[in-house]
This record gives sequence, C-alpha cells and structure tokens, in this order.
Amino acid sequence: MAITPIDLQTVFSQVDKVGKTQVAQKEGQALAQAIQGAHIQKKTEEQINMVNEAQNTGEGADKINDHSQRRNNSEKKEREKQEEKEKEEKRLSVLRDPALGNKIDISL
Repeated sequence: MAITPIDLQTVFSQVDKVGKTQVAQKEGQALAQAIQGAHIQKKTEEQINMVNEAQNTGEGADKINDHSQRRNNSEKKEREKQEEKEKEEKRLSVLRDPALGNKIDISL
C-alpha cells in the first residue's frame, strides 16, 4: 500500500497538533506528580505540627497489678502442684510394701 501525496498533506497538517498533544501529556504527568508531591508534603507538615493525644495512663497501674496477680497465681499453682505430688508420694509410700520383690519363691 503506497502513500499518496494527499495522505502526506494530511499528516503534515496534523503534525503540529500531535506535537502539542504530546507536550501537553508530558507536562500533565509532571504537573500531576508536582501536585501529588505538594499534597504529601502538606500532609506530612500537618502531622508534624499536630499535637498527639495523650495515651490513657490510667491503664498503667492496672497492668502492673495484673502482672503481679499473674505471678502470684502462677506461684500458687506451683505450690498446689507440689502439694499434690507430696500427697501422691505419701499415698504410694503407704501402699508400697518394703519386702515386696526382695524374695523369690521357687518352690513347686
């Protein structure tokens, strides 16, 4: 398919419009990036200048008390386990015969 002179005339007449469109697109991208950068910078400055809310300090003492209560509970559980073991050992020692297993009867 060959290019005719009329096609060339049409293309050459539209070249300046295409060039302007491409320049506008490139400038539009740069402008959009600049706007977005300015928005991010403004947001960052607002966050820097903003006063932060104080955290709830009433909870701190409760956390300390809760921690000590957990420690006390764990110590209490350990003591209960030891007492259970001691009771089990006493029960087994009462049931255990010291002479059991020392003599073997091989008579028929």
